[in-house]
Amino acid sequence: MPTITVLPHETLCPEGLSFQAAPGENLARTLLAHGVKIEHACEFSCACATCHVIVREGLDSLNEPSDNELDHLDTAWGAGMYSRLSCQTTVGSEDLTIEIPKYSRNHAKEED
Repeated sequence: MPTITVLPHETLCPEGLSFQAAPGENLARTLLAHGVKIEHACEFSCACATCHVIVREGLDSLNEPSDNELDHLDTAWGAGMYSRLSCQTTVGSEDLTIEIPKYSRNHAKEED
């Protein structure tokens, strides 16, 4: 199983984290299952870009982004050529290293 490495994020994952995930798992859902509270304002429907991540390693092993995902990535803070929406990303066969951007376009965040 591939290892998912989350680089440290000031509020969502201050120490960083590594865990294993099965190929085919949804990246946003597996992040949440391992305690990384990635934003997902649209409940995984590819409508908000709040679950934006930057894939630092393993991008080539992921599923291809849809046109809809690419359109929404245009609205994500700091998006670039290594960006994906984690709600639309399926874990591939290679290890992944991801960075969660410091900011998102979500202006209203719910507290736990």
